[in-house]
Amino acid sequence: MYTEFLPVSRQDMARRGWDWYDILLVTGDAYVDHPSFGSAVIGRVLEAEGFRVAVLAQPDWHSPAAFAAMGRPELGVFIGAGNLDSMVAHYTAAKKRRREDFYSPGRKTGLRPDRAVIVYANRAREAFPGTPVVLGGLEASLRRFAHYDYWQDRVRRSVLVDARADLLVYGMGETATAEAARRLRDGRPLEGIPGTCVLAPEAPEGAILLPSYEETAAQPRQYALAVRTEWAQHDPIRGRVLAQPHANRMLVAYPPAMPLATEELDRVAALPYTRRAHPMYDAQGGVPALEEVRFSVIHNRGCFGGCNFCSLAFHQGRMVTSRSHDSVAAEVEAMTRDPQWKGYVSDVGGPTANFRGPSCRRQLREGMCPLKQCLAPEPCRELEASHADYLALLRRLRRIPGVKKVFVRSGVRFDYVLQDKDDTFLSELVRYHVSGQLKVAPEHCVDRVLAYMGKPPAAVYQRFMEKYRALNRRYGKEQFVVPYLMSSHPGCRLEDAVELALYLKNHGLRPEQVQDFYPTPGTVSTCMYHTGLDPRTMKPVYVPREAREKAMQRALLQYGRPENARLVRQALRLCGREDLIGFGPGCLVRPEGKNQGRKRL
Repeated sequence: MYTEFLPVSRQDMARRGWDWYDILLVTGDAYVDHPSFGSAVIGRVLEAEGFRVAVLAQPDWHSPAAFAAMGRPELGVFIGAGNLDSMVAHYTAAKKRRREDFYSPGRKTGLRPDRAVIVYANRAREAFPGTPVVLGGLEASLRRFAHYDYWQDRVRRSVLVDARADLLVYGMGETATAEAARRLRDGRPLEGIPGTCVLAPEAPEGAILLPSYEETAAQPRQYALAVRTEWAQHDPIRGRVLAQPHANRMLVAYPPAMPLATEELDRVAALPYTRRAHPMYDAQGGVPALEEVRFSVIHNRGCFGGCNFCSLAFHQGRMVTSRSHDSVAAEVEAMTRDPQWKGYVSDVGGPTANFRGPSCRRQLREGMCPLKQCLAPEPCRELEASHADYLALLRRLRRIPGVKKVFVRSGVRFDYVLQDKDDTFLSELVRYHVSGQLKVAPEHCVDRVLAYMGKPPAAVYQRFMEKYRALNRRYGKEQFVVPYLMSSHPGCRLEDAVELALYLKNHGLRPEQVQDFYPTPGTVSTCMYHTGLDPRTMKPVYVPREAREKAMQRALLQYGRPENARLVRQALRLCGREDLIGFGPGCLVRPEGKNQGRKRL
């Protein structure tokens, strides 16, 4: 077993004594051999299975030459766009080109193509005609069915169809990818692997037939019905095979793979990552995304929080599994021997930091409830809320020699915290694990909007904040929260944005950053945006699409900024709230022509 980087050139292969290799692993990110990077995990998993793996990171996609540089792989080309969908990596919610790419050396943009998995698959087939092509990673996972594409404002075919690949692996793909590699090695067919999609001439017997690509592209209601079924069947225990016609071919999606058990997660975490960016990037300033996670730990997978605008549930799934305490402690102990270590574990988190296990015992037998959320709008009576295991893990990490502080920076699900009858976790979180600011995601303050988001009512967040502030006072701490807020989500009218602005003013909140709703592939909220229907109920939902209204909603969330004053006044007049324009203590903005500056607190 090697503890160096996987080969990235013929010279690297020669140093290992290779004159051939099995799999070419292509990624749209720079090559960072760290367990927070999906391509690094897949590469190490395949290596542990005995396969020879070479890495092609951010290749020149304008010709097949870069793909052919290391020679033809014996088994196949495995392709991922990177840790983000390539369109999200390139464009803001306003469809403006981003100026930085944190997953590229020196933050340089333009090192990956738009719709990367399709482009890479085309170049791979040109370089190696007849060699199997396997798609994986987040971009492929969330585009596995016919999907609404925000950037083209239309429904696109499954990415498997457009890429003309042989197999698509979705979700956290260690098990499915390793099985695909074994089948390619043994000459066995790729059909039937859990957590994968294939193209077939017809639907397998017993499959649920989804509305076709053509129907979903032409009829918003058919698209919503397809999304409803896709989400309802996205479960490794009770999920069924889904089939979606695309012209004269059938997209066949097998049920999700079972989440990795604790022992399997531990094995993946213990693989010989260098935890560094490849040295070929040193002269370009390294890879910024690594610095955020260099001394962080991912302790869990999956999320039963179920926010409708989040893709996690459709990628990682809603069943939470976690690593053992020994595994996490061993990773932190190894960090303390790193020359750059300064004593701080920056995060012990994951999709939701304070989830360590299943939401209830019933799901272990029957799977997750279809089209029902564990926490919102009200917590399920079957929910088992306990932070005892997570708290024990954090306590153990605090005792490791050389560790000064252990932070929880990836955010906690505050409604789940409140469901725990024991306040010890929140007390110790405040005392030991907040680095000045705690990340939480109330998102809005209007309950109707929150219901469309899949979030709890606003009063739940308020109860959490009361407890959080009281504990800070008890322990003499001056720690704040970073509340994530979202404008223009489906169901949010301009009047609701005004209510949120008033809430922020009344609570003394002035967010530095807010997020416009971003219709990314695969989410329930994106379905609402495209169709005007809530796929859970099939009832109409208001959607703010017009650029002017979206700009006003966003401006209201930062009403105190002088550059937003004109839009805020326009919004207030449209809503009949001229009473909020003026100089009084309850006003949001001053009249035109007056000094728009504000005293900073």
